[in-house]
Amino acid sequence: MQICSFLPSATEILYALGLGNSVAGVTFECDYPPEARQKAIVVNTILAHDLSPAEVDREVAQYSSHGESLYSVDTELLKRIQPELIVTQELCDVCAVSTSHLAKALHALSPQPKVLSLTPHTLTDVFRDVEAVGAATRTQDKAATLVADLRRRVARIQSKPKTQAPRVACLEWLNPLYNAGHWVPEMVELAGGIDNLAQRGEYSVPIEWQRLIELNPDVIVIMPCGYDVERALAEYRKTVFPKNWNDIAAVRGGRVYAVHASAYFSRPGPRLVDGVEILYSLIHQDFSTELPTGSWSRV
Repeated sequence: MQICSFLPSATEILYALGLGNSVAGVTFECDYPPEARQKAIVVNTILAHDLSPAEVDREVAQYSSHGESLYSVDTELLKRIQPELIVTQELCDVCAVSTSHLAKALHALSPQPKVLSLTPHTLTDVFRDVEAVGAATRTQDKAATLVADLRRRVARIQSKPKTQAPRVACLEWLNPLYNAGHWVPEMVELAGGIDNLAQRGEYSVPIEWQRLIELNPDVIVIMPCGYDVERALAEYRKTVFPKNWNDIAAVRGGRVYAVHASAYFSRPGPRLVDGVEILYSLIHQDFSTELPTGSWSRV
């Protein structure tokens, strides 16, 4: 089966199901597993790669207001690949090609491939998406085994002793300030924290610094969408914080962390479970579970 993945999380799911050899086209962001970098790029971004976070936010808002896509699809390459299946999403036009823009690209293809669109808002939805990919690729047994293993890991974290439930604030963007929505509040809850900044399954939204200060979180996790730890740290150090920033409990207590958001928090794939394990360790200062190298740092 010839498969094209239009989002990095789908690429991760396909490889986790042993379908790497069937993946014929990916996006410019598909970097995990590393061998995905060798695949043909059928989706690229129209945004410059050196924009500041504020510039990214402005560009995204401008394109979105005009109903324009942030991504381009290489239709000629798709014609040569002749995919039987394309995996895309309907969750966020900022994250990947939307189904409406995909339809324009598909118009030139014959025969028409099957399109599987993923719409996860929670961790449970992500598990269902793994099963949906399994059904679409006739790897149902592998998908069921993978999901069962992921659920076991989550249950293991939930069973760990928790003497308190700290207030946790997860920040998806710093300039302007955004909370981290969708599956992240659920991940915080599973890890034994309380997220009063966002609602499970709801979109990330811009917030005021004053709201964060008033919530006075015990732990702050910096997770700019698509960033690794180094970029998150660099962005944190460039941020101009309000004067009351140092009064927040997390800042006073040295409990502000940067994480590898691109790998473990931004992408709705199997590695979100690693993210739950990372959050548990940071929230409760329990590092008995081995965490991926380079997954977090104290700021």
